[in-house]
Amino acid sequence: MSEQLLIVGCGNLLRGDDAVGPVLVRRLLELGLPPGVGVADAGTGGMDVAFRMRGVEMVILVDAARTGAEAGTIYSVPGSIVEQLPPLTGINLHAFRWDHALAFGRWLLKDEYPRSIQVYLIEGVNFTIGAPLSPPVAARMEDLAHHLHHNPWQPYPGYARVVDNSSDHHGNVAA
Repeated sequence: MSEQLLIVGCGNLLRGDDAVGPVLVRRLLELGLPPGVGVADAGTGGMDVAFRMRGVEMVILVDAARTGAEAGTIYSVPGSIVEQLPPLTGINLHAFRWDHALAFGRWLLKDEYPRSIQVYLIEGVNFTIGAPLSPPVAARMEDLAHHLHHNPWQPYPGYARVVDNSSDHHGNVAA
């Protein structure tokens, strides 16, 4: 069975809570993936995300957020909010994030672009180089990993839904 759902973990493994996306991907691999579900550790490379989602029905992205809310708070952001960015002129690969990958992917993949994109942002508290995940972020990541392992097609319960455009699209979401 080919991938119908792709779960993408974004973030920097070396920066504390920013590692929540890649750590979640590794945890899902430990738990085992349901049929039709694939994972990608996007780390900090957004360009790979755009190509990896070709022909996939649904994509779930997981990354850290820094809004000042309580650590471990999880935000659900529909892809439609973050994929409609201004043109990507003048951007370099160092500044190419997952939100840019969504906008680029919509342009590049056209009819092969996923039908559904869901972004989960987990509020971090410690982004220090070399730090592990903070306890509240690790606990929320574990809960989300178990949810995605058992029921990946259903929305994660207990999140704060972001429904406006007050996000700077890199984890700094106004709730």
